[in-house]
Amino acid sequence: MGSGQLVTVFGAYGHTGRFVVAELAARGFVPVLSGRNVRTLEEMAREHGQEARVASAEDPASLDRALAGTAAVINCAGPFASTTGPVVEAALRAGIPYLDVAAELEANLDTFARYRERARDAGAVIVPAMAFFGGLGDLLTTTAMGDWTEADEAHIAYALSDWHPTAGTRLSGAVSRERRGAHRLRWTGGQWERRTDAAPTLEWTFPEPMGPRPVIGEFTMADVVTVPQHLCIPEVTTYMSAEAARDVAAPHTPAPTAIDERGRSNQTFLVDVVVRSGGAERRATAGGQDIYAVTAPLVTEALARVLTGRTKTVGVASAGEIFDAPDFLQALDPHITLDLHPQKQNA
Repeated sequence: MGSGQLVTVFGAYGHTGRFVVAELAARGFVPVLSGRNVRTLEEMAREHGQEARVASAEDPASLDRALAGTAAVINCAGPFASTTGPVVEAALRAGIPYLDVAAELEANLDTFARYRERARDAGAVIVPAMAFFGGLGDLLTTTAMGDWTEADEAHIAYALSDWHPTAGTRLSGAVSRERRGAHRLRWTGGQWERRTDAAPTLEWTFPEPMGPRPVIGEFTMADVVTVPQHLCIPEVTTYMSAEAARDVAAPHTPAPTAIDERGRSNQTFLVDVVVRSGGAERRATAGGQDIYAVTAPLVTEALARVLTGRTKTVGVASAGEIFDAPDFLQALDPHITLDLHPQKQNA
């Protein structure tokens, strides 16, 4: 449990931020609400009896005040291209761990590139993409790898029943597309490839009872950033169920609607990971409800492990690199259902 430790949540009043605040409180931490919208922040603080500290990514002094006296900061404020650098810098000045829930490829690449050496030399802990995209797939891939030190390829397939994007998802996506231009990114041959052709439509055979489903191939998400940072896999590909890809791309798809007391939508997900090496194949699968809601236990469990020293490295690190991946996944019960399939040999 959190033992009453203060944790700043930057972007606390956003859709995912509210899930994170609730999960922190449930785990015994004391969330310190932070963000730039004074009225929304103060209303949320009054509603929950929590402290509010107004801060902006453009004002370093305000970030220093927001982080003062806290044990860590979780950044939930997108677009992360604008907030990650300033909040990481504030965390380094404060000497506290930094975690975020960024799904933006470019923001995550920037974090690893800009802060890897500096954070390692300072003994600081920075965990980007500690969320459904980036964190969960990385933990599953690391678990599937087991005792392998390298593999030929990793495939991470998402089956979402639907994808009603939040305003933050739309804004972050727009920023990523603006930075990327007409290109899409693919990790192949151990390096990034910029492509201008359309991503292919394929079929992925998910575990039963779901079975074969149409997917968009090379639907590159944050896992393709986090996995190669620590696993020797030259080919890492992510796939998205075609229905969900259409939902998130459509301009008029509504935002998520809560259907239970925890604020979760009725969206369900299955993440199916297949790792291959030579003639061998290993698989790990996780399912659950609401990709935004499940991010909260992911990042909160990560925070608890960082603050209690249950980590394997320092610096900028992916989830599977810094944590015991199988143990971490088991700790997420009852938030996810987990299935680790036996190793298979190709004929």
